[in-house]
Amino acid sequence: MTLDELRHQVCEANRALPASGLVRLTWGNVSGIDHASGLWAIKPSGVDYDQLTPADVVVLDLEGKVVEGKLRPSSDTKTHLHLYREFPKIGGIAHTHSLHATMFCQAGRELPCYGTTHADHFHGTVPLVRALTPEEVNADYEHFTGVTIVERLRELSLDPLEMPAVLQLHHAPFTFGKNAMDSLNNSIALEMCAQMALGSYSLNPSLASIPSHILEKHHLRKHGPGAYYGQK
Repeated sequence: MTLDELRHQVCEANRALPASGLVRLTWGNVSGIDHASGLWAIKPSGVDYDQLTPADVVVLDLEGKVVEGKLRPSSDTKTHLHLYREFPKIGGIAHTHSLHATMFCQAGRELPCYGTTHADHFHGTVPLVRALTPEEVNADYEHFTGVTIVERLRELSLDPLEMPAVLQLHHAPFTFGKNAMDSLNNSIALEMCAQMALGSYSLNPSLASIPSHILEKHHLRKHGPGAYYGQK
């Protein structure tokens, strides 16, 4: 992939955020990486999505050094950087403050799998990531946000492409994907699953998680080695 192609893909994913319904103002960003070159790209900080061009997208290396771009990268850059360094299979990262998923973050609640829509995208309960300590916030807030996400996924032995979402306590969700647009699609799926979970719980406060055999069937028919959903 050329740098122009990478910047175009990341620009396209970020410009799709408002239409997705996931963001207000500039409350969100998407990044993508080219593993062959070790370079990755992210939205510049505070730039309106409808004004964003591929030339505005900032390209960095895996040491966090800006390689191309005249604008300051997203304030969440160090979070994305740490995730790319720790999980080489991740190809894209999206971070939004989407309404219903962020409710779970603020309430300190993980997101159980109640139905097949959730199972299609997330292999079980979407985990809650602990809050940062005062020391972590003071030392390097964005870096330690990434550290806590990695810590939680490893605690639970979760593959970030099998469980491509986390809920950061007091903050908001992060999602992962094979590329920038895939990570955005996982944010859309997460938001819908969170909204459906809240509605389902309001109708039946005693509801239980989906039976494991149905969860496994729905997830693996799309993501397992014998997946048969879609076209070859």
